[in-house]
Amino acid sequence: MSEDELPEPRPGWWVYSGTGVPVRGKEKPLPPPPPWREFDGGPLLDDVLVPPEDGEMKRRLGAASTESVPRADVHEVDMVNAAIYLRRPLLVTGRPGSGKSSLAFRIARELGLGRVLQWPITSHTTLKTGTYGYDAIGRAQAAGSRSAAAGNGTAEVAEPPIGEFVRLGELGTAFLPRRRPRVLLIDELDKSEADLPNDLLSLFEDGEFEIPELVRMARRTPVVEVFTADPDATAEIVGGRVRCHAFPIVVITSNGERDFPPAFLRRCLRYETKDPDVDQLAAMVTAHMLDPSDDHRSRIIAEFVSRSEAFGGLPVDKLLEAVYLATSGAYRENDTSWARLVDALWRQLNSLVP
Repeated sequence: MSEDELPEPRPGWWVYSGTGVPVRGKEKPLPPPPPWREFDGGPLLDDVLVPPEDGEMKRRLGAASTESVPRADVHEVDMVNAAIYLRRPLLVTGRPGSGKSSLAFRIARELGLGRVLQWPITSHTTLKTGTYGYDAIGRAQAAGSRSAAAGNGTAEVAEPPIGEFVRLGELGTAFLPRRRPRVLLIDELDKSEADLPNDLLSLFEDGEFEIPELVRMARRTPVVEVFTADPDATAEIVGGRVRCHAFPIVVITSNGERDFPPAFLRRCLRYETKDPDVDQLAAMVTAHMLDPSDDHRSRIIAEFVSRSEAFGGLPVDKLLEAVYLATSGAYRENDTSWARLVDALWRQLNSLVP
């Protein structure tokens, strides 16, 4: 067995096996945390349903079938399980398009943890935008409308609760107190300003954060219902603090375009993705209902691997697009039209290339 092949039988300590296929009708048990990573947030919100996996899951992974599972890398599976056991973020590096973010969706699907919370990072992203947002202008406008109604002698309008103007971000929603963790994808952290990785440290260590607008009124209104990052969902915040119970499974992706502070790296486990091989690409194509068994589709996959190596890497979705066009009737062997289409899809992603 090579060092990249999954061992049989699977190691008993593994919770995640790398298949991305859930065990139907069963809730996969998770190991207890280390004593130094136990969190006591509450009251638990498990009576509030976690949204099930949505269309994004299928778009990313295709159908959940054992017949279309890409062969997982044993080092990847080891690192994911270590992150789950230790309740530490997993920092996944690799070239763009190599499937880093898909790992979060495979974990969520296999462990039955519901919808993935996706927090895309830009140069303007801050810790506050990820934890929560407070619409002060909206609240002021609501107060003004109430005053205007009272001045006109109309029936008094009740002041809307402050919770109607607070919405947790993806990061904040991931730290709500639940018995089972949510999966949080922090996508392309290397695009952030220099301070964000360090700003995340206290949240990763303490497992909680404050909403100052709610803390200030905690004596008068200790429990406030706010919106969350899940569609049409709300949660009750006690004392103005969000405190996790099960530390979320955090997958952080990076294209390797910058270095992160040593203090941040010490609190993460790190894994570098590899480019998928021919068999893994064929499984991905099959998962998206694009059967690569025909000779011409197999040739497309082999050509994609060759082009990807020549260009220093191509996004996997470019292969899916080419195979889809081929299955739609665009492929004709030795046809110049098909060659032009492939060249347009697979040319090096550089605006200077003619």
